[in-house]
Amino acid sequence: MIESKGAGHWLTNVVRAAGHADLDVEIPAGATIGEVWTRVAGAAGLSEDDLATLVAKRFRLDVASIDEAESRTLKLLPEAMARRYHMFPLREDDRRIVLATSDPTGVDAEQAIGFVSGRTPVFEVATPSQIATAIDAHYSPTRFLADLLQRMDVTASESVSVVSEVQEQEEIVDADAGPVIKLTNLILRDAVTQHASDIHIEPGRGVGIIRFRVDGVLRKYTQIPMPALIRVASRIKILGQLDIADRIRPQDGRAQIRVDETPFDLRISTVPTLSAEKIVIRILGSTTAASVADLGLAPPELERFRRALSARDGIVIVTGPTGSGKTTTLYAAVRDLATDEVNVMTVEDPIEYELPGITQIQVEPKRNVTFGSALRAILRQDPDIILVGEIRDLETAQTAVQAANTGHLVLATLHTNDAASVIQRLIDIGLDRPAIAGSLRAALAQRLVRRPCTACGATGRSTDGSECGPCGGSGYHGRMPVVEVMLNTPAVERHVASGAPLQELERVAIESGMRPMHEVARESVRAGNTTAEEVERVLGEFGAMSAQPIFADEPWAQAPVTPVRAVSEPHTLVVDDDPVNRMLARTLLERAGHTVVEAPDGMEALDHLRGAPECELVVLDLDMPRMNGAETLRRIRASVATAMLPVIVLTGTQDENAEIQLMEMGADDYIRKPMDAARFVARVKAALRRANVA
Repeated sequence: MIESKGAGHWLTNVVRAAGHADLDVEIPAGATIGEVWTRVAGAAGLSEDDLATLVAKRFRLDVASIDEAESRTLKLLPEAMARRYHMFPLREDDRRIVLATSDPTGVDAEQAIGFVSGRTPVFEVATPSQIATAIDAHYSPTRFLADLLQRMDVTASESVSVVSEVQEQEEIVDADAGPVIKLTNLILRDAVTQHASDIHIEPGRGVGIIRFRVDGVLRKYTQIPMPALIRVASRIKILGQLDIADRIRPQDGRAQIRVDETPFDLRISTVPTLSAEKIVIRILGSTTAASVADLGLAPPELERFRRALSARDGIVIVTGPTGSGKTTTLYAAVRDLATDEVNVMTVEDPIEYELPGITQIQVEPKRNVTFGSALRAILRQDPDIILVGEIRDLETAQTAVQAANTGHLVLATLHTNDAASVIQRLIDIGLDRPAIAGSLRAALAQRLVRRPCTACGATGRSTDGSECGPCGGSGYHGRMPVVEVMLNTPAVERHVASGAPLQELERVAIESGMRPMHEVARESVRAGNTTAEEVERVLGEFGAMSAQPIFADEPWAQAPVTPVRAVSEPHTLVVDDDPVNRMLARTLLERAGHTVVEAPDGMEALDHLRGAPECELVVLDLDMPRMNGAETLRRIRASVATAMLPVIVLTGTQDENAEIQLMEMGADDYIRKPMDAARFVARVKAALRRANVA
């Protein structure tokens, strides 16, 4: 049975009253509210967001902001009732409960919800798809993840397995791995394949964001609703053997996984935030440590560092901020020094690489194994060389000095901005100047700068115009250290002991042969090993020696520079084989403040998305050569990184069933050709607003 032209349905009456008197739509008997909205919106040439605005205006209601829903309100409306009446609770006070609805005419629902909640229901208008997604995401996040994974290639999750540290590295097999486990595995797999050093899982108000740190720079990976993100966070806490019930205190844990049979250690850190826990996962590969020669140091600094390592006793300190490669440099030093003739022992937190032939001790504060206590125990083990992961307190510093003064070579790290600042940092910890002057052999300060990608010539794009695979479109691939090495020469030692200020100490160190870090950076740029933009990003106006940007006095720095495309640059991807349509869409979007990238077909669009995690929206034509819009949409939804990416489909078809199929495949909206400029921009804004981007 067909209700001809939607006669008598309240939604068709709303649209006709709004100026669409000639609305022609067929609504099957028994159609769901979602089906009615889709058919009416399609027949009227409106988006569902436009329709929600009309409904709200007609009934004098507000348009709902589902992203701002308060989770505590869920307890007032059971899931079964929310699904039965297709309503989602937004907020409440002692008298009212505010709900999102697609049908403000539901008197029975109003009475039933008022009885169950003990509050007076107040309605706001949302689209059926928004309400359905919110119900799944908040009441049944596992169901939401299952629906999400149905559109993905989850076979890749099978390449990830968890290794139990308790069971002596025996693999744990979970035969009933659910959606949360599969999604977590996909995230870990993608982080490893993209060579990420860290995974950041960050809660937000309505949605959470997952970002990867690649070559020292954070890149957005994906975003998912907060209830689903909380499930993923709980899964990661289980992997790290953390207390999932404790969400108000910071916790640290560790786990080991295998990705395609390659083992990786995970260091997991959680901190409570206003809305949920933030989790950072450090990914540590089991690769063999490099030698000093493999670090990529400039020849003068390499020679000075080797001279420091040739000492039979004393302290050699590597300094720099977190993530500057200090531990890698020390491991390289240990690898070169470890021979059959010497006893090498380390105290670390964490042990990042397992080095053959040496004894490594993991700091365990819960078992009273600290840097200081472990170092004291090591001194009774007749070591020749000692590596201390970090000098954090006076006990560790004093024990290190004692070891250095009794015939041991101590390698350690600190956190300072430059080599000369090591002296003041040790003084702040509590050491006296004579002790420092007598035990210090050298201080090496370092930063890591990205190398230009050789595969694409630092352009970020391959020869065929697609995103460069090795660099992910960033123009950079891999990193190298930029260092300065201060040797404790007699002149430096005298100035340390006499209490010379930092500027004077730095001057004497330079006169004794130290090249400042910014000078080493200049040389690296001239040699083409990095770029001026990258050095400015990492070093900035480095040190008191330079009152202007590092490269401002270089002649070549005055000429216009074509910078490597910034990784964080947001943009909209327009995919259409018709150059006229692409030009029109680009013009409208750029006027609205968008950065636009074009692709003539689905294959090039997918190449671009693989290297553009900052892409916020895709405008996708349905009919294209090589790969049509439907297949492109399917592949976008099949990847974790793009599963939540808003996609608007451009279509010339008048077939309502085709539009329904597109929405079921994961399209966020569709626009019929030819495009109306105002409606196109409005729907783009609405799609971004729903995704919590704009």
